[in-house]
Amino acid sequence: MSLAQDFNTRQDTPEDVIFPPGDLYSDEPPLETELHLRQIILLLKCLEWLWRDRQDFYAAANLTIYYSPNQRKSEDFRGPDFFVVLGTERRTRKSWVVWQEEGKYPNVIVEILSPKTADTDKGLKKQIYQDTFRTPDYFWFDPDSLEFAGYHLLDGVYQPLEPNPQGHLWSQQLNLYLGIHQGLLRFFTPSGKLIPTPEEVAERLAAKLRELNIDPDTI
Repeated sequence: MSLAQDFNTRQDTPEDVIFPPGDLYSDEPPLETELHLRQIILLLKCLEWLWRDRQDFYAAANLTIYYSPNQRKSEDFRGPDFFVVLGTERRTRKSWVVWQEEGKYPNVIVEILSPKTADTDKGLKKQIYQDTFRTPDYFWFDPDSLEFAGYHLLDGVYQPLEPNPQGHLWSQQLNLYLGIHQGLLRFFTPSGKLIPTPEEVAERLAAKLRELNIDPDTI
């Protein structure tokens, strides 16, 4: 099939079909390594655990955002590695379609860098997130080199965030710090405490029970 034929075929595709990242119209590649996948899942898991009682946000990983002013899914879309939208209903979605979500764009975006995507994440995507999405907090992290940077939108322009003494960067939107812990990007409370995963919470509880001479496996 030629590119023109492929284009016409896609134009005739029903609107509820979600085109995967990396197809003809997107420079979004699939996840490159297991480390990238683990990092993205970790961010999603930790935030959803922390906010398990909240119903006013949507967090997603490697999901397409459609934002065409013509309301067409065949144009103007991006797939951030991780993003959070505040002030919306917490429910499962196949994609984030801006014109179906009251015009809302992400409040926070995190991109996981790789040699293939770093230039785009730091250049084109940053420009789109600043000028079109108007996303207040943008971060990127390289799990190989541990490069970590963050920006906050001020008067329409991204300004670099200054790290605290622990090297963590503050997200005004999440009211949380982001920082590196054991080689991975994690969330921290305003007081600097690590936000755990559900598994880490269970492990701590099990350890506490053992201190009390209680076998957690018998409970």
